[in-house]
Amino acid sequence: MKVVAINGSPRSKGNTAILMGRVFDVLQKEGIQTEMIQLGGHLVRGCRACYKCSEIKNGLCNVDDDVINAIISKMSEADGIILGSPTYVTDVTTEMKALIDRATLVARANGHMFRRKVGAAVVAVRRAGATHVFDTMNHFFSIHQMVVAGSNYWNMGFGREPGQVETDEEGLKTMEVLGENMSWLLKKLR
Repeated sequence: MKVVAINGSPRSKGNTAILMGRVFDVLQKEGIQTEMIQLGGHLVRGCRACYKCSEIKNGLCNVDDDVINAIISKMSEADGIILGSPTYVTDVTTEMKALIDRATLVARANGHMFRRKVGAAVVAVRRAGATHVFDTMNHFFSIHQMVVAGSNYWNMGFGREPGQVETDEEGLKTMEVLGENMSWLLKKLR
């Protein structure tokens, strides 16, 4: 089994990556393969609504000059998907939004390619707005008929500067429980 995590933060080693890393620690202890994919910081295009993905049906977006197709392919191959984003004006980063929009059209045009995979959203936040970010990513899982793993609290950690989430004990524990629940769910669905 394999879980891919897509880091929507431009900080490849920032708070979002740290939180997803905590989930990975648990998954790896349970024998589940993990891969972190850096999305944030890449120049990506939003969906152009060209609907070529519905015509061609090759599991890819017609826009092929950025990293989105490589990420969609990794998501398609995985058993579980973690989407992670910092909070930008109470929503996901622009890169994460581009992935959500483009992957949605591609997946739906190609037989609902994320259907019944396990999904989990992880949010880094300075102070407020994280529940909207959490909802945005969970809406992605829901529209794709995915099974959403939860934790003992919303999957978020607090911190502004890189590494500051390490002081959020509750947030770190939430990620560990998320890892436990995601592992359990993946094994049950297998």
